[in-house]
Amino acid sequence: MPELPEVEVVRSGLATALAGKSFGSVTVLHPRPVRYDPLGPEHFARLLSGRVLDAPRRRGKYLWIPFEDGDALLCHLGMSGQFRINRPEDPLLPNTRVLFDLQPHGDQLRFVDQRMFGGLQLAIGGAELPGVIGHIAMDPFDDDFDPLTVGRELVSRRSTVKRALLNQTLVSGIGNIYADETLWRSRLHGDTPCHALGGRKAAGVLRTSRQVMAEALEQGGTSFDALYVNVNGSSGYFARHLDVYGREDLPCHRCGRSIVRDRFMNRSSFRCPRCQRLPRQVAPPNGQDATLGCKP
Repeated sequence: MPELPEVEVVRSGLATALAGKSFGSVTVLHPRPVRYDPLGPEHFARLLSGRVLDAPRRRGKYLWIPFEDGDALLCHLGMSGQFRINRPEDPLLPNTRVLFDLQPHGDQLRFVDQRMFGGLQLAIGGAELPGVIGHIAMDPFDDDFDPLTVGRELVSRRSTVKRALLNQTLVSGIGNIYADETLWRSRLHGDTPCHALGGRKAAGVLRTSRQVMAEALEQGGTSFDALYVNVNGSSGYFARHLDVYGREDLPCHRCGRSIVRDRFMNRSSFRCPRCQRLPRQVAPPNGQDATLGCKP
């Protein structure tokens, strides 16, 4: 699933392509991506036609295209969603789902989604922040994000550090890839109880997550296959710079020990067994179970 850097690359590409544009006709080729419209695809198309576009925005893994009238098109890329900018006469890519004719100049914005976990919906009054994602926390690139404040909240969680980093109500935008990379740089095992960190160390982990994702942004994000590309079809190259994720049995860039893969929440988690040792059991405060999931 695209994480913050990949979504930000898409947002930046859209910002350039959509500047000064409005939606002309909208054509829904498959109803699944617009499933949140209660009246169906034709109603969705009518609601969006003629809208004047403002600069795209993002929080965490969500992005939205504000309209000048105060509403917005909320977009989630899911596992394989892509936005592409084409000329109307260009051949449709397989799995093209929705077409937005752009005015003026006649380009076309296309939503492509192979696995169709992504979604598009009209957010009434959502130009500043769509209400449906109001529970999503700020991400480390938000101007108002305070690592010390969020770090104190992280330490208070009855959870382990990797689970907390993935909790989008605590800090948004970090997924499996960048959590593993952040923990490697921080020399932390993902099963370290949150309360064992302390506020300053937790804030340091959050700052490290921002640094990792900033470096990924410079490389256009992380692409392992053709399911994530920018609006012009180009891939990101941060996969070449990953230290642990996807590097099972390869030597650690810091100590040379072979990277291991652990099972984690029906996914894979990667770490160095020397640099990121399993911590000794630290008794959680008030006898709480440190293995419990994050509180909501």
